[in-house]
Amino acid sequence: MSLRALAIVSGAYDVLLGVSMLVAAPQLARFFGAPSPMPLVNAWLNGVFTLTLGGGYFWAAQDVAARRGYLWWAGVFAKGLGAAVFVFDHFANGSPASYLLFAGCDGTLALLTLALLRLNTR
Repeated sequence: MSLRALAIVSGAYDVLLGVSMLVAAPQLARFFGAPSPMPLVNAWLNGVFTLTLGGGYFWAAQDVAARRGYLWWAGVFAKGLGAAVFVFDHFANGSPASYLLFAGCDGTLALLTLALLRLNTR
């Protein structure tokens, strides 16, 4: 897989998740076995954040050589730290096991991004 293709996949993942949080946060929470977000604005802000990251991936995909820094920050740091937070929260605070799906997705995307950035040093 190319770094450009991975940026597009990561962008699509984040845009779909962000839009879902903006338009159907209570239903999304219920689907994953979590209580409805209170206050709802917190879920909406998370949706805005996630949607923004997704847009950044599409921007980076247009010229991955020039925008590698974004892929380091969003693709490795933010996704990797996000995965770690999901795992920590599950074990420390008892969040639903379904949240580990996000940890797996984010962690996989972070590791793939790291590997491709390291392989393609230009």
